[in-house]
Amino acid sequence: MKNVIKSMLLVVMICLAGKMMAAEPIVLNSPNGKLRMTFRLSQNGEPTYQLEYKGKTVIRPSHLGLELKDVHDLQRGFTIKKSTISTFDETWQPVWGETRKIRNHYNEVFVELSQESEERGLNIRFRLYDDGLGFRYEFPLSKNLNYFVIKEEHSQFAMSGDNTAWWIPADYDTQEYNYTESKLSEIREKLPHAYDNNASQTIAGPTCVQTSLQMKTPDGIYLNLHEAALVDYSCMHLNLDDKNMVFESFLTPDARGDKGYLQAPCKSPWRTIIVSDDARDMLSSNLILNLNDPCKLKDTSWIHPVKYVGVWWEMINGMSQWSYTWDLPSVKLDAIDYTKVKPHGKHGANNENVRKYIDFAAANGFDQVLVEGWNIGWEDWFGHEKDDVFDFVTPYPDFDIKALNEYAHSKGVKLLMHHETSGSVRNYERHMEAAYDLMNKYGYDAVKSGYVGNILPRGEHHYGQWMVNHYLYAVKEAAKHHIMVNAHEAVRPTGLCRTYPNLIGNEAARGTEYEAGAGNNVNHTTILPFTRLQGGPMDYTPGIFEMDMSKMNPQNHSHVNSTLARQLALYVTMYSPLQMAADLVENYRKHMAAFQFIKDVAVDWDDSRYLEAEPGQYITVARKAKNSDKWFVGCTAGEKGHVSKLHLDFLDKGRQYVATIYADAKDADYRKNPQAYVISKKTVTARSVLTLRAAAGGGYAISIMPK
Repeated sequence: MKNVIKSMLLVVMICLAGKMMAAEPIVLNSPNGKLRMTFRLSQNGEPTYQLEYKGKTVIRPSHLGLELKDVHDLQRGFTIKKSTISTFDETWQPVWGETRKIRNHYNEVFVELSQESEERGLNIRFRLYDDGLGFRYEFPLSKNLNYFVIKEEHSQFAMSGDNTAWWIPADYDTQEYNYTESKLSEIREKLPHAYDNNASQTIAGPTCVQTSLQMKTPDGIYLNLHEAALVDYSCMHLNLDDKNMVFESFLTPDARGDKGYLQAPCKSPWRTIIVSDDARDMLSSNLILNLNDPCKLKDTSWIHPVKYVGVWWEMINGMSQWSYTWDLPSVKLDAIDYTKVKPHGKHGANNENVRKYIDFAAANGFDQVLVEGWNIGWEDWFGHEKDDVFDFVTPYPDFDIKALNEYAHSKGVKLLMHHETSGSVRNYERHMEAAYDLMNKYGYDAVKSGYVGNILPRGEHHYGQWMVNHYLYAVKEAAKHHIMVNAHEAVRPTGLCRTYPNLIGNEAARGTEYEAGAGNNVNHTTILPFTRLQGGPMDYTPGIFEMDMSKMNPQNHSHVNSTLARQLALYVTMYSPLQMAADLVENYRKHMAAFQFIKDVAVDWDDSRYLEAEPGQYITVARKAKNSDKWFVGCTAGEKGHVSKLHLDFLDKGRQYVATIYADAKDADYRKNPQAYVISKKTVTARSVLTLRAAAGGGYAISIMPK
């Protein structure tokens, strides 16, 4: 009888424990009530959440947790220790941005979980905005949670159906791919073909894609999955279980295969889900910026937007080269007497060429001139993996760094520094202080850094925790020298430009440079604002006027898949405080009437209105210049072209404006007639409606000035 009673008590205790684990769900509503997040523990104490939008489930019940190395995981066996619901509402001003002010308004629930069997805890913080959800893990210091290694994070995003997605394949070292549009169920079939000649050997799996991932449900709801505030953690990819339509986080490994090394107390980046039934809301969302910490720089007066030209496109299309060709036998670089060396070859960063770009920048109101290939090392790098090629301070003999900077400053222009690290990160860190000191000495205030090639030490990846920490280290060190950073081949942005606004640009996607080679899909610029630009601005380097590369380099038969009018529009649709007029001076001089728009268009904004949007098809944006009454409009279209019925009700009522319209001509065609454009002017008001046509692969741009 005693044994029976004991058994009955044990059953009761197990049932009670199960009820404790599977406690009442915690419900959180967005401020406007359109989004609802429900958190609960399963019967075995596994954290789960789901998300509804206007009563429709957009994220089905999805599991949360982490798998640790060599110890029991953080996935199940939890009880809810405490939950706290709060609200927050502020308005903050970015140093630069798409709008002068940003509202940060959310409801939050902070769930404290206890894993009593392991004597440790795990906290999950959810923030629900009107435009989406952010959640992150927080690791309190516990008896058995101090130093730990992540084997994998298992954050799930269970889709409600077979969504349409705009995606690129997962890769630990590059995002420089064309986007594929497909159903989720088609990713497994299409993914091998999505890799092009740029693919690295570090692919993640047969159904693994990169964030930011843009989707559209069968009933017309738009979803975007990404991350925010990526600090001291590995970059997240998304692995799809295509039988159940469930995405799960897949972190970038290090050289040993581990996914992260943490010490409590600490936290993960935010996992983000942006939701709307209007595609325009996806583009205007500030959720990722808002999930980042406020600015940590006490003085930001030295940070400013930049519009620049540069010695770059001629190297990209093969007219000239980065390296200086030495007419000497092989000797140690530090033993060369530069005054006795005569150059030959096609080195682009020579004194005469740089002065030409300085003159053009000064004459047309540009801030800076980028010069790539100015420093020794390029001749020893190409085709080799060496860890000490560049010192970032020694110029080639035909680049007089002192004289050129003095010449630029005399004309009100600055040079923009270029640091190509060749992926040798420790070498860059060893030389970083001296390199930044050199910039201060000669008056540089911005640097374009590059990380081309495999990361050295070998085995590390561009998107692993080790490199994520390096990129932020470079930005912080640059801030000490009042230097702005434009990082290429770095990890994709996650809104850190709010915290460190001297991070004024990134590449981290397939940019204009590919137009001089393999080419970009025609719809590329109608997708990037929905994906890559969710985390921060991109140095896309638009403004190409000559689409036929063979006219500049007979050996290059590439073609830019765009009309000239769309190249103008990209200065508005591809938001960035750092914008380059990327083409050659000679090509601009042939089209100075069209070039006027690039001269006029702003790079910092008081207001932005997304007027039309559909991923893969078209985007139309209107922006108001900072501290000005001038508006600029841009439209980029895909293969089908687009016709806009453009209402100008964003203008001030009762005022007249002059609209200068740069549009595709009737016979414009991105393949056969890309330079066909028409410029017209008309008086407009807030009541005006313009009907404008963008050709296939085309667009239009409008400057609107008070009359």
